[in-house]
Amino acid sequence: MTTFTELLSYEDALASFDPVMGLEVHVELGTRTKMFCGCSTELGAEPNSQTCPVCLGLPGALPVVNEIGIESAIKIGLALNCEIAEWCRFARKNYFYPDMPKNFQTSQYDEPIAFNGFLDVQLEDGEIFRVEIERAHMEEDTGKSLHVGGASGRIHGASHSLLDYNRAGIPLIEIVTKPIEGAGERAPEVAKAYVAELREVIKALGVSEARMDKGQMRCDVNLSLRPTPESEFGTRSETKNVNSLRSVERAARYEIQRHAAVLTSGGSIVQETRHFHEEDGSTTAGRIKDNAEDYRYFPEPDLVPIAPARAWVEELRAGLPEMPRVRRNRLLQDWGVTEHDMQSILNAGAVDSIVATIEAGADSTAARKWWMGELARNANEQGVVVDELPITPVQVARVAALVAGGELNDKLARQVLEGVLAGEGTPDEVVEKRGLKVVSDEGALGAAVDEAIAGNAAIADKIRGGKVAAVGALVGAVMKTTRGQADAARVKELILERLGVSE
Repeated sequence: MTTFTELLSYEDALASFDPVMGLEVHVELGTRTKMFCGCSTELGAEPNSQTCPVCLGLPGALPVVNEIGIESAIKIGLALNCEIAEWCRFARKNYFYPDMPKNFQTSQYDEPIAFNGFLDVQLEDGEIFRVEIERAHMEEDTGKSLHVGGASGRIHGASHSLLDYNRAGIPLIEIVTKPIEGAGERAPEVAKAYVAELREVIKALGVSEARMDKGQMRCDVNLSLRPTPESEFGTRSETKNVNSLRSVERAARYEIQRHAAVLTSGGSIVQETRHFHEEDGSTTAGRIKDNAEDYRYFPEPDLVPIAPARAWVEELRAGLPEMPRVRRNRLLQDWGVTEHDMQSILNAGAVDSIVATIEAGADSTAARKWWMGELARNANEQGVVVDELPITPVQVARVAALVAGGELNDKLARQVLEGVLAGEGTPDEVVEKRGLKVVSDEGALGAAVDEAIAGNAAIADKIRGGKVAAVGALVGAVMKTTRGQADAARVKELILERLGVSE
């Protein structure tokens, strides 16, 4: 097999080939216990401390299905416009790997709980692209292999491997698209937009936090090229466990260029899994990809079939929350923002925080201002999303109220936010400890204004002569004297009054 290190340019690749994608997204459910046993799913426990005979696959251990896992699967299926099976069952997916203690994965094969759905996603220019859903099925996660002694953290070059089975058996929902055709040069953008929208749906349902950086949601990007849209599908590669929206887009783009380089050079695509590398956006070969028959699926004999009552399904349907795209369109109108602004808010992960801040009493403009300004900047510096910052929407609403009431100006408000983020207490406590209230005493302000005018006679004369714009220099002098704690608008009014000038 020839290894191609050079890529065809993206433009040349799309001029010669039509991309076809398939996206498989694994969502780790937020249940308290595992899918088939009572072991805890809490993160951060000591390795192998959350295991039992069932999730370790010991002889004689019998699984029992998690009802909340089934309910979550149905909710996801309904939110994705799927049909919900009247009867389905689990299957054994047989393969051998150290992190699979049973040497099979309990999953679903030809009888998924949800199937034949779709999700409409909005691209950056507002175009709506429909992604067809093949299935959403229940399964369990595997354990975790830790490869020690190498430079990359992968098995190649490692001196030995350690196994942690705490994650084995955690409930997963795998959502599989039908082949995504017709995206053309926008295929990578469609992939990113789909995973982003799916993540918002999952979060809205409350079935998972869907944190890609924590492995709670990860995407396998399947990609193939064909000469024309009328041709048969080409051989696909599967880039595994991609864990950010940006990386989903980069992986799809890289594979388009790599496939095109191989095919243009007369080579053949190998059906294989690929590893994605965050540092440069490249992929490298993993293992030869098995076909379904290689897993020797057969019905799981230790679990009864699932037959959700239609009344229960309809009850769950009636209880679904407002879907993210509908909600965004409503908020866009309510807040009076542009599509671009709303996309920025979505990218920052700030929608829920802004909504909660408004519910706590702030107006929408102030809520957006603080979350998308000072707080978004702070989150970016820390490499987290805004809702992970140690500040609540109620506290942000309080800062907004202090500004609206004239007790803080924007500069002081930023210092208050800084203090809250640093753990100094509530906004009011930070104001008190740091002495940050606006100077509102007219006598003190008047004295500072008189001092500024006396110390800047030339500028004062310019203002009297009609150059009102020069007042900014005197305002700045007063703000310096008051350590930024004066109301700049009131200072300007006082200066102009003293100089007998109207704006």
